[in-house]
Amino acid sequence: MRVDLEGIGLDGGGDLLLKRALRRLPDGGGLEVTGSHPELALQLRTWARIAGLGHEPADAATGRPARLIRTERFEHAPTERAGRAGLDGVADHAPPHWGLAGRSAEVELGGPTFDFGLVDKAELWADDAARLYARAAAAQWDPDSAIDWTAPIEHDEEIEDAVVQVMTYLIENETAALLVPARFLARLHPHFREVMQLLAMQAAEEARHIEVFTRRALMRRPALGLSTTGGQASLKTLIDEPDFALASFLLSVMGEGSFLVLLDFLHQTGPDPITRAVCRLAAQDEARHVAFGLAHLRRHAQEDPALPARLAQAMHRRHAELAQTAGLNERVFESLTLMAAGGYAPHAIARGHARVMQLQADMDMARRTSLAKLGFPAEEAAALSRLHTRNFM
Repeated sequence: MRVDLEGIGLDGGGDLLLKRALRRLPDGGGLEVTGSHPELALQLRTWARIAGLGHEPADAATGRPARLIRTERFEHAPTERAGRAGLDGVADHAPPHWGLAGRSAEVELGGPTFDFGLVDKAELWADDAARLYARAAAAQWDPDSAIDWTAPIEHDEEIEDAVVQVMTYLIENETAALLVPARFLARLHPHFREVMQLLAMQAAEEARHIEVFTRRALMRRPALGLSTTGGQASLKTLIDEPDFALASFLLSVMGEGSFLVLLDFLHQTGPDPITRAVCRLAAQDEARHVAFGLAHLRRHAQEDPALPARLAQAMHRRHAELAQTAGLNERVFESLTLMAAGGYAPHAIARGHARVMQLQADMDMARRTSLAKLGFPAEEAAALSRLHTRNFM
């Protein structure tokens, strides 16, 4: 086989032509190289040495052109496939030397290893991950266009104070819901691409919720409301949980499962169209977060029969840690009651209080339903639900 490089050198693209020709040769095959570049002879000698090729220089006396000999070393650094493409190619374990390579990539061995903590499919995978990510990507919304921020706010100042307090509560809870997946995202092996993308989307959605809740709270007030030590302590237990499965259970299933009911309540009882809109849109996102938490924990439980006991222990441990805290911010409870009541008339307050009591019962039922989906018997599910933090999240 012969390649005529004409006037280009190996530093001007000629190496691409040589590689293309050499790939068509078997080991031991020769490639004659001709060209008019003044430094071609020197370049060929150097390039052959670096590329692991045999080299025979041109012979001006006989007119024989330079010749490259393909060897086993040419483009044959040891490699390994990082699984196979598609969902059926997800490996049970992703080794550290696969690093940042995409699934099914040919990974050259001898490179750096990465200290990813989440490397086992059984621990983090959900068969619905790709579908949930596609749904999330298709359902993204722009706060500026999805919400009519010019809609009228006609309620009185005391109800506006209640809205601000509830938004303050939502903001700090959504901040925890952003930080937890973001922390685990940095530990997740990129081989599990769909889960990585889903957690990134989840964090982005929580950031958007923080934006719209803050924007609503500050529409008619210069600052947010009260953040209590009890609320902060409750959320800190979520952020401090080092185990991915346990954190996902406490946050996405138990916490956000309760939060989903709360957002629906606020969508129904919000005193103005802006409040109702931000809660409705946030609830759509939160439903996917709960769905992923349930999907991957159900799969994990099938792989590890001891997982339900660990989940129950996590509930008991968190309950014990928070036993001395005050639970739900009193101002939040009162604000929810006032928003549901719509005013301070005694009969309205009674109605609002009853609706908040029903809200808590609905949250309890949602938690029981989720626990049943994870395999807990009804009696144990009811007992565990009662242990959930009084701060809702």
